[in-house]
Amino acid sequence: MPLKHFARNDGVEGKIFLLKPRGFCAGVVRAIDVVKIALDLYGPPVYVRKEIVHNKHVVDELRNAGAIFVEELDEVPAGARAIFSAHGVAPTVRSDARQRHLEIIDATCPLVTKVHLEAVKFAREGYSIVLIGHKDHDEVIGTLGEVPQCSYLVETVEDVDRLEVPDPKRVRYLTQTTLSLTETREIVLRLKERFPHIQGPPAQDICYATENRQMAVKAISEAIDLLLVVGSQNSSNSKRLVEVGDNVGVRSYLVNDCSEVKTVWLEGVRNVGVTAGASAPEHLVEELVEFLHERGFRRMEEIEMVDEDVRFSLPAELTISLR
Repeated sequence: MPLKHFARNDGVEGKIFLLKPRGFCAGVVRAIDVVKIALDLYGPPVYVRKEIVHNKHVVDELRNAGAIFVEELDEVPAGARAIFSAHGVAPTVRSDARQRHLEIIDATCPLVTKVHLEAVKFAREGYSIVLIGHKDHDEVIGTLGEVPQCSYLVETVEDVDRLEVPDPKRVRYLTQTTLSLTETREIVLRLKERFPHIQGPPAQDICYATENRQMAVKAISEAIDLLLVVGSQNSSNSKRLVEVGDNVGVRSYLVNDCSEVKTVWLEGVRNVGVTAGASAPEHLVEELVEFLHERGFRRMEEIEMVDEDVRFSLPAELTISLR
């Protein structure tokens, strides 16, 4: 949709530009469904390793329904049922689960699984693997764990400058699925300068939902004075949306919900953009819109950049039980 359709608000009342797509992606929908279906099928407790998705409200809701969230599998009773989160796990975690005879349901996002499979393939072909990502993120920890002996993590262009690999002619790169497109592009360009023979995966690793939400923020940036992103502080894709807004000159904030919005942020603002990270529930967006409406933002326009119709099937462990 051309930017000219997003005219600035010249009226007295404030205006909300509600971006779409926003909120839950297919991988998050699948992961939450996995926990809910497991609770319905088997009853509580069902154990979940790490947060099933990075959103406090989602985790609290599932915890209240009977899910027990643990940091590591040694907190799960031997032989019990446990779920791997959407961010994926390293092979050592799967091995630990087998040794403890746990009944595992794997809710890893298929797009994360794609990156894991690419890492294994590149390693078998004798390449060093450069993973672009954030070192403490659950997804990156899992991906690095696939082939740790030949994997190298870079977070910045400066990391690329310091990188040393056994054979500069045999290098491949992969990326965390929830990165900023702009940030990743700069790192990839530097990798290609240092390692002219380097190649990436056949299709980019940054997921469709991350890309769509970032492109929507860029498209609306000239029409808004403020961007509010609904999402948790440990949500990588949500934090990237704030970075995208800041990088295009829009004052941007990440909030768990409307209670975290400071009134001072709204002073002098005529047009506010609202979006949500891929693990943020829609009801939190609705509450934020109502919050803004009560503070003078009485006009709203929903801007749909692209129609997302991606769906992922449930894990085999569940589909068998549902037959």
